[in-house]
Parts: sequence; C-alpha cells; structure tokens
Amino acid sequence: MNKNRFMVVAGFIFIAALSRILPHPHNFAPIVGMSLFGAAYFGNKKWALAIPIIAMFVSDLVINNTIYASYYGSFQLFTDGFAWVYLPILAIVALGFVLFKKVSVTRVIAGSLAASVVFFIVSNFGVWLSSPLYPITSEGLLACYTAAIPFFQNAILGDLFYAGVMFGVFEYAVKKVPALQFVPVK
Repeated sequence: MNKNRFMVVAGFIFIAALSRILPHPHNFAPIVGMSLFGAAYFGNKKWALAIPIIAMFVSDLVINNTIYASYYGSFQLFTDGFAWVYLPILAIVALGFVLFKKVSVTRVIAGSLAASVVFFIVSNFGVWLSSPLYPITSEGLLACYTAAIPFFQNAILGDLFYAGVMFGVFEYAVKKVPALQFVPVK
C-alpha cells in the first residue's frame, strides 16, 4: 500500500471515530463502518485491526474525559465494559477480511447488516455479564437482549450510513485521484 493511500484510509477511520463527539441519536455510531472500511482498504491485516482500535481508543479518551468527565469524576483511560465494545470491532474486521475480497454496494450493505448483528450480540452479551440489572441466567440474557432491541434500529441506520459514506466517498476519490489506487506489492 502506498503512503498516500494508507494516510487517507487511516484518516477516514480517525475522522469517523472522532465524529462520535458530534451530537447523534443513541447507537448511531461509526464503529461498524470504520471496522469494515479498514478491513476492505488496508492491504496489511495488522493495520486493518490496529487502526480502528486505536481510533476508537482516541475517541473514547476524548469523549470520556470531556463530554462525560463529570459523570466519571476523574480521568478515564478505560471504562467499565470497554472490552465488550472493542471485541466486536475485531470480529467485524475479520468479517470484512472475508467479505471484501472485492468491494461492491451489495457487499457493503450485507457487511453492515451482518456486522450490526455481531455488534449487537457481543456488546449486549457483555452488558448481561457485567450489569447488576440482569441475573446470570438464560432469562436474564433474554431480558438483556430484549431491552436492547429498541436501540438496534439506530445502530443499523448508523452502520449503513457510516459504511455507505466512507466506502462511497473513498471509491469516488479513488476514481478521481490515481495515487489512491491500490497497487499490489510484487
């Protein structure tokens, strides 16, 4: 991957992550879009895994220590349950490796929807395990997933929006700026 393409792909992911600072509906977030995007456009799988995680961490630091600073009361490097947000990012990037051998509108939509489900299942499993609201029983797990359903619509819409914008703008840029085209290493 050439340096220009790497910087643009990483820049898209960091901008998406930092967009979490903007006012938005609950669960309308760039996490799925930036994870799939990294999987599709980084030639190196290590970067595809690392950059979305790093971008998410940076945006979490900003959000948790500015917007939610009064809630936490002290500097927050990590918050409770952070792993249940970061684990699905890794799973979604892995899904992207399989799905994006070739980028297409159909694959972006299918990937976004599948990744929405992955994020929903993993993150709410974490809520069930770590929250005193739900007993650690099958009924408690069902209650946790049921309580999360109203938030799932915004997650799906956000995932489709961010993936659509990121993939669409990048594909347009690649057509207009030849330096962004992928050139395989020989």
